[in-house]
Amino acid sequence: MTANIRSMTPSDWPSVKEIYEEGIRSKNATFETQAPSYEKWMETSHPNCHLVIETDGEVVAFAKVLYTSARPVYAGVGEVSIYVHPKAKGKGIGKKLLIELIRVSEKEGFWTLKAVIFPENEASIQLHKSCGFRLVGIHERMGKMDGVWRDNVLLEKRSEIVGTV
Repeated sequence: MTANIRSMTPSDWPSVKEIYEEGIRSKNATFETQAPSYEKWMETSHPNCHLVIETDGEVVAFAKVLYTSARPVYAGVGEVSIYVHPKAKGKGIGKKLLIELIRVSEKEGFWTLKAVIFPENEASIQLHKSCGFRLVGIHERMGKMDGVWRDNVLLEKRSEIVGTV
């Protein structure tokens, strides 16, 4: 299996949207209940930190860095979002993609990446830890899903090359 990582293009949106909708259906990836429009999706993402990975010419995963604040002091802090299509899970695709996203984000000047993950999504927590993220803590009762309060695990990765001095 050949995996090709590249920047997302507008023509990738149908595949990215499908993968995101799979995450929504899982009930363990996001509080969202429907995918936004392409325009809304892109306005929260750093344009150069939005990657997809293809296997056999098909987009099977995406990762992006979302802006966390409009304040200049936080310009180098982003939130990671990574989704792998269920049929592609367990093949190392997520790790390859997250490693590349970290590299690209540092090139773009990010010194801190954070990830906010449901505690039940153990695979995602382990993926992030395997890529150098550390546990910061638990946000308890961050939001309700289907009438049930859900917690979020907060992880972060500090760059070893950006923002060190």
